[in-house]
Amino acid sequence: MTTTEHTSTKQDILQYLLKRGQGTAVELAETLSITPQAIRRHLKDLELENLIEYETVQQGMGRPQHIYRLSRTGRDRFPNRYSEFAVSFLDTLAETAGEEQVKAVLRKQWERKAAYYRDRLGKGGLTHRLANLVKLRQEEGYMAEWFPVEANGSRAAEKYILYEHNCAISEVAESYPSVCGHELEMFAAVLPDCQVERTQWLNEGEHHCGYLIQANPSK
Repeated sequence: MTTTEHTSTKQDILQYLLKRGQGTAVELAETLSITPQAIRRHLKDLELENLIEYETVQQGMGRPQHIYRLSRTGRDRFPNRYSEFAVSFLDTLAETAGEEQVKAVLRKQWERKAAYYRDRLGKGGLTHRLANLVKLRQEEGYMAEWFPVEANGSRAAEKYILYEHNCAISEVAESYPSVCGHELEMFAAVLPDCQVERTQWLNEGEHHCGYLIQANPSK
């Protein structure tokens, strides 16, 4: 295997763990269509680079299994446009102007972002607007995707899931978790004809943020 192929496979492993949250060597081997032995070599390299971590789980009478996850360093390998400067700025604002001013700034920011998104989503149907919204989020460093919800084997009318597998403002969210509430408000403002509900949250230990988006019933 060439160096380029080796690097590409390791990146594929990191992306799988980012999207799925965790995985075993066998699951990774099946998904990436390479041998478990080769996967384990890549996993060992990634562990030595401090990009992944694992816990050992005993299942029945068989051999214990390693369950792999991204480490904090591994998550930081994915796009993140905002970093220490934003947190430092908000800390300074809180010290000089007070917590209420910080809240006002964060609220104004999500209102501006919502207006920006609305201008670019267009006037089409919900699927068209969602596709545009996900594209915009991807351009900003979020590993976002969306898909329709299916009920009893058939597609439910105008109901979708939006996943963001990483957070482009994770450092800000850790210090000022209210921005996550603003994100929910922002999506609701961008899609005023929908009900938007958070279903998963990275800050609560989930491996992605998830939103259920359902069109309001026609009057």
